[in-house]
Amino acid sequence: MKPFVLLATRAEDVPADEEYALFLRYTGLTPEELVRVRLEAEPMPRFDLDELSGIFVGGGPFNASDPLEKKSAAQRRVEAEFARLLDEVVERDFPFLGACYGIGTLGAHQGAVIDRSHSEPISVVPVTVTAAGASDPLLEGMPTTFDAFVGHKEAISQLPASATLLASSPDCPVQMFRVGANVYATQFHPELDVEGITTRIHAYAEYGYFAADELELTLAAVRRAAVSHPSRMLRTFVDRYGR
Repeated sequence: MKPFVLLATRAEDVPADEEYALFLRYTGLTPEELVRVRLEAEPMPRFDLDELSGIFVGGGPFNASDPLEKKSAAQRRVEAEFARLLDEVVERDFPFLGACYGIGTLGAHQGAVIDRSHSEPISVVPVTVTAAGASDPLLEGMPTTFDAFVGHKEAISQLPASATLLASSPDCPVQMFRVGANVYATQFHPELDVEGITTRIHAYAEYGYFAADELELTLAAVRRAAVSHPSRMLRTFVDRYGR
């Protein structure tokens, strides 16, 4: 099988390494089959898509809606690299699944409106599949409504005509969308389990996702419901596109 790639942007080693471990666990891939590139530390390679099965994008600290003057040099570089990559991915309808930060990169590339009107605190939310989502192969076998981990300062408030809405939540209208037949993005985190999100809560406690005195409340919020369905999407993606 040709390898998949995980494009990551987390600068902190503990959550970055755990993110990779979670993608390995829930995709069922080996390290040789899932090549990680840490974009915060090195430029994105020029990929030959003919030599890959598909691309995953993990979450990260960058916000697409931040003013240009507030973006670091690393963020501006990463955004330019994603723009070039997505030009080819979208043109070829190449298998792509971006989670959290991935929805911002794909959304920005397609001209979506991204702002802070539909942010969600770190928590578990009910995600409901649309009629289009119910017939989408990546969501095959998923319940109409399932619990998922979220935590984001920005979100898409308006999709462009090129995108198909696949799932929503009560406070975030765009939880998942598709461009073409094979290019996907989710606002929720399909790779996370409760241990993984607990690690991130501690790692990003001072990043403004919650107040300094809300650590225990945030930890309780992600433990209020068992989250098991979203990770199935990762294995489905591999089974569908591995070649």
